[in-house]
Amino acid sequence: MPRLDLDRYLGTWRQLAAVPQYFNLACARDTQANYSLDPQGDIAVRNTCTTWANTRNEISGTARVTDPETNAQLHVSFPGVPTQDQLDGPTNYIVTALGPDYSWALVTDPSRISGFVLARAAALDADAWQQVRAAITTVGQNPCVYLTSPTTGGDSRIVPLCVG
Repeated sequence: MPRLDLDRYLGTWRQLAAVPQYFNLACARDTQANYSLDPQGDIAVRNTCTTWANTRNEISGTARVTDPETNAQLHVSFPGVPTQDQLDGPTNYIVTALGPDYSWALVTDPSRISGFVLARAAALDADAWQQVRAAITTVGQNPCVYLTSPTTGGDSRIVPLCVG
């Protein structure tokens, strides 16, 4: 697990692939997460996407560091979302791998049920995708359970990461 420089991690990330989750079902394309410091010193989270009906879907929450040694483990909460509405709680967001230049990140949870490939740009080159697939395998997940997320300016397909 990398040591996370929170200041470098803040900003906008695009979801380029994910293990399908309930809250992703409404999202057809352009899923993004924006992270910024809030006045309490926590991280304000704003997730957005374009739905299948071509409307904007948005949810806001808060992330709090649960491992100050690495800053790579956080508890993310979303008010009004069952099981995710408590501000304090156990780690449910782990930055398990990170591109050396913070161009991509692999985020999972402690049980490795969820997974997200985030990137600063709308697309990654072949070398970066190879690093991402290797990182997924290293944390004990199968790249085939990750599906690409359509992104304007990037991949428009929804295919397993092991395919392409």
